[in-house]
Amino acid sequence: MPTTLEMVANFANLIAVLLAARNSVHTWSVGIVGCLLFGWLFFTVQLYADVTLQSFFIVTSAMGWWAWQRGNAGAALPISRTPLPTLFAYLGLAIVVAAGYGLLLHHFTDAYAPLMDSLVLTFSVLAQFLLMRRRLETWYGWLLVNTLAVPLFASRELYLTAGLYCLFWCNAWYGLYRWRREAQAQVACEQPAQQAV
Repeated sequence: MPTTLEMVANFANLIAVLLAARNSVHTWSVGIVGCLLFGWLFFTVQLYADVTLQSFFIVTSAMGWWAWQRGNAGAALPISRTPLPTLFAYLGLAIVVAAGYGLLLHHFTDAYAPLMDSLVLTFSVLAQFLLMRRRLETWYGWLLVNTLAVPLFASRELYLTAGLYCLFWCNAWYGLYRWRREAQAQVACEQPAQQAV
């Protein structure tokens, strides 16, 4: 049976993720509350890389909040794409860092599933950085994170959280669809403006 902490943490994070898919700046403030609650929850079940991740999310949520509102020379940041070589370099770095952090957790803590937990951490960091810059590829990152996180959380009997991450997985598909449409609309608006110059 889920604890009150798990239920409240899941609710706050669900709202934050739904707001992200809808391209709402309020994703960041609600997300900070959810991260505080998830950090506490994951500490209680020895998922220490996920505790670290929640701390990272709190800091980057404040940064993302600022970037979305004023990060483009005072204007709202548009949706854009990440060049493939850059994306592959980020992905490689995330895997290397996960392996190193997983080894540290394995040797120096009583962490549960340190490598898998570390992969969730590093891929989440990558997806979060892409989200902060309003990059379309953030949603592929969240699909990967959620695919790894569901069995990890279920193995710790956090079934409500695993279920939430199933919803996050579906939401990532929705976010990808919605952001693609918005990016196409941005391009369509920019073309007439460029032709008029």
